[in-house]
Amino acid sequence: MPYTPYHFGPSGFVGLVFKKYIDIPVFVLANIAVDVEVLVIGLLGLGWPIHRFSHTLLIGALAGAVWALAAYPLRRLFKKIMTILRLPYQTSLRRMLISGVLGAWLHVLIDSVYHYDVRLFWPSRIRPLYQLLTRKQVKTLCIGFFVLAVIEYLLIVKSNMKQNRAQNSQPQIQSRPAKKKLE
Repeated sequence: MPYTPYHFGPSGFVGLVFKKYIDIPVFVLANIAVDVEVLVIGLLGLGWPIHRFSHTLLIGALAGAVWALAAYPLRRLFKKIMTILRLPYQTSLRRMLISGVLGAWLHVLIDSVYHYDVRLFWPSRIRPLYQLLTRKQVKTLCIGFFVLAVIEYLLIVKSNMKQNRAQNSQPQIQSRPAKKKLE
């Protein structure tokens, strides 16, 4: 599903549910990074199949890792964006690499059910997940996960706001300034 918002539902939901372990921006954007191949093939008119190497588990993992390495210098920007979105954000290169690989794999798994030309276990030609669900079912699930992601996001923000209010309403113990010794 190139350049459709369908991947944002599952990736957003999984990223939010596992936010303690996953770098959400890297994970979600890895789903887009995989489709750079589709964009290049389409723009250059290279014909069918449009899902080639990055739409495999092997090369998809490499694409996700490369995206994570490219995103590493952007971690401060991601922190600012996550702060605006009122989501906690702590990351590391290791977390970003794992998130990039898992995000790419999620994209590849969804596309392997939806598109005939995705060869999940390349170089093998077997397509064990193709048409496991109908295209309509895949789209419906992706939209459903988007709704769940929005609900999860709202619950996280609400919980964070309650925690902040509780912390701010607790009485502050003020320490007295130390008395200076008279000489």
